[in-house]
Amino acid sequence: MESSTQHRHSGHLPGVSPGRVVVVGGGIAGLAAAHRLLASGASVTVLEGSDRLGGKLYGGEIAGVGVDLGAESMLARRPEGVELARAVGLGGLLTAPDATTSSVWTRGALRPMPKGHVMGVPGDPAVLAGLLSPEGLARIAEERSLPPGDVGEDVAVGAYVAQRLGREVVDRLVEPLLGGVYAGDAYRISMRAAVPQLYAAARRHGSLLDAVRSLQAAPAASAPSGVSLPSGGPVFAGIEGGIGRLPGAVADAVRARGGGIRTRTPVLGLSRAADGWHVRTDQEVLSADGVVLATPAWSASALLAELAPKASAELAEIEYASMALVTMAFRRADVASLPEGSSGFLVPPVDGRTIKASTFSTRKWGWVDRAAPDLFVLRTSVGRYGEEEHLQREDGELVDASLRDLGDAVGLAAGPVATRVTRWVGGLPQYPVGHGARVARIRDAVGALPGLAVCGAAYDGVGVPAVVASAARAADLVTGAAGPRDA
Repeated sequence: MESSTQHRHSGHLPGVSPGRVVVVGGGIAGLAAAHRLLASGASVTVLEGSDRLGGKLYGGEIAGVGVDLGAESMLARRPEGVELARAVGLGGLLTAPDATTSSVWTRGALRPMPKGHVMGVPGDPAVLAGLLSPEGLARIAEERSLPPGDVGEDVAVGAYVAQRLGREVVDRLVEPLLGGVYAGDAYRISMRAAVPQLYAAARRHGSLLDAVRSLQAAPAASAPSGVSLPSGGPVFAGIEGGIGRLPGAVADAVRARGGGIRTRTPVLGLSRAADGWHVRTDQEVLSADGVVLATPAWSASALLAELAPKASAELAEIEYASMALVTMAFRRADVASLPEGSSGFLVPPVDGRTIKASTFSTRKWGWVDRAAPDLFVLRTSVGRYGEEEHLQREDGELVDASLRDLGDAVGLAAGPVATRVTRWVGGLPQYPVGHGARVARIRDAVGALPGLAVCGAAYDGVGVPAVVASAARAADLVTGAAGPRDA
């Protein structure tokens, strides 16, 4: 979302170009910002409060096999993520999923994920045959007889799609697809913020079916994110050994260029002074000409409470969902019941199951397959917005619940040889209706303080490319490379 305010300041102090910059936060946003700042000639120090870098990009292992314990892929049709990987020496390790066929587990059966939709919204009701009831399909077919739709300044994805096509398409497909990205509620999530291409197309077309078809007409190579075409190049990319390798590679590149990175160094306060910025940690006060806040919204809110109270208040309103990933390794001989060639399945909340998705990692990623010829690795995800009670359960309970659902879904009866539960408390920011306007207000308020910028998943998208783009925007603003509308 672009700010309406045009800032005249250069982003750093007069006579200092580009200056000393402190990046607060060592997730992929902070590391990407540091990488770009160093390319501009800035002197950079990254401060991370925890004992590791990377945020939700987190590599680990199970039964001796390297796996991703956080995000596992990034959009390949948006360039920022893959370009960063190439820039830090991982270009030769970029890989597409081996298996891309998936299912939706709903109404008691695994049903093939349909082709030809935009985040679950079809251009032709026929593509949802078998997934929806005959009544649900008939409801979609009636859409063009409705008065033209109006999305206004913003609208909830689920509410608008239900109004135009009926609740069944939302509950059985839109909800699980959006839930896989945001762990949120489709009836609250902003169409303008979460599916901007669909929002723009819906503004141009009175019919939602026509809006989807206009997006599907785009060439496969330039298809917007969220668009499922009948054919085309890979939508997602991973990295051999796991996308969790990306933060370490970026950190190595930052250090190689002279940047400093400190973990276990929480930032306790920010202040402005005649010589620029003072960044207070539990050990010292660092002076800087610019600061990039690459932290979750609640942390940025606390740091800006006195300096930018309006921005702080808006940041405090951004809610987060929590979730857990249950990673399990099985003997290959014990998983013969899994659908051949499938990368996994999604689960609509309306079906009342514990898990919201399962990924068959060994089928999806060739590097996992090759690393453990005798094992099969899969993972489930548990928890959505408003369902934080699941995260209060013991690890064993989450494993047992996942196994029960896997047994019902795919007939899996064997016990795993190893399990690992990774909890992401407050892991995914929510984008309700009006989120874009809130982000614009935050950036207007922050922009009144020269040399300060914010970035991360809380603003323009939760995926790796969106976060990297957010980091680049913040870095350019602080060094004065951003144009007036980029502020």
